[in-house]
Amino acid sequence: MAAVRYIVDDVDAVLAFYTEHLGFELIERWGPPFALIGRDDLRLWLAGPGTSARKPMPDGREPEPGGWNRLVLEVDDIQQTVAAMRQAGIAFRNDIIEGPGGKQILAEDPSGNPVEIFEAGS
Repeated sequence: MAAVRYIVDDVDAVLAFYTEHLGFELIERWGPPFALIGRDDLRLWLAGPGTSARKPMPDGREPEPGGWNRLVLEVDDIQQTVAAMRQAGIAFRNDIIEGPGGKQILAEDPSGNPVEIFEAGS
């Protein structure tokens, strides 16, 4: 099993994004600042304001959402998945692109963390 921690601004909004649009289920909720969700063998830790993951580093930098590292979720039909997400108002960083392994697009959760939606090539 793998776990990924995402720094988020609003746990409730991000929780809804993953459960309503990407097939995750709530596993545990530790008050307003933290939720643990899962999909298959992946656990995603949503760390909001007030969690230990949001405390400043010794050099003063503060952990924040965004960046380019991302989790990758494989889907069977990227066109259908993206159309449904766009209809729900989900933001994307780009359009669907195709490479040697398949097709991909970067969605953003409500805190701006990227999620790669990927359809393997045939």
